[in-house]
Amino acid sequence: MIRTVLRMGDPRLLRVAQPVREFGTRALDELLADMLDTMRALDGAGLAAPQIGVDLRVVIFGFDANERYPDAPPVPYTVLINPELRPLSDAIEEGWEGCLSVPGLRGVVPRWNRLAYRGYDAEGRLIERVAEGFHARVVQHECDHLDGILYPMRVRDFTRFGYTDVLFPGAAVADD
Repeated sequence: MIRTVLRMGDPRLLRVAQPVREFGTRALDELLADMLDTMRALDGAGLAAPQIGVDLRVVIFGFDANERYPDAPPVPYTVLINPELRPLSDAIEEGWEGCLSVPGLRGVVPRWNRLAYRGYDAEGRLIERVAEGFHARVVQHECDHLDGILYPMRVRDFTRFGYTDVLFPGAAVADD
């Protein structure tokens, strides 16, 4: 089922989400199915449970190809529950981001370029990966939602933050 995505200003987006304590449940399976339906319907690269009003540490992300991200390499479809992130270097890369919860706006955000992440899948099996570039950016963006952080909170230079149609006239640029 496609769920409504909360928008910036909704206080539920600013909460720190609670850890998932039970895996392999019908409720978790239904949440993940709804998140996938919602992400795909909006052509997103990822979605966090708090974005649809669910106060749990659950994110999904990934695509093979996405017309909204024509230059982005594929990112493996991943269900990541109770994630932990660890930078693998001090290298920071700035890049444009948008968000389904902040529609119509884009901004340049600094992110670690390379990181390790770990968490669990829907059945509670451990996932451990190393990510870099766009994959690393997507993971960090989605996991920020679990701590009540929206990407505009990370923008350093507000001359590189604004409405997508003004910043990129005539371009098809993704919101998330």
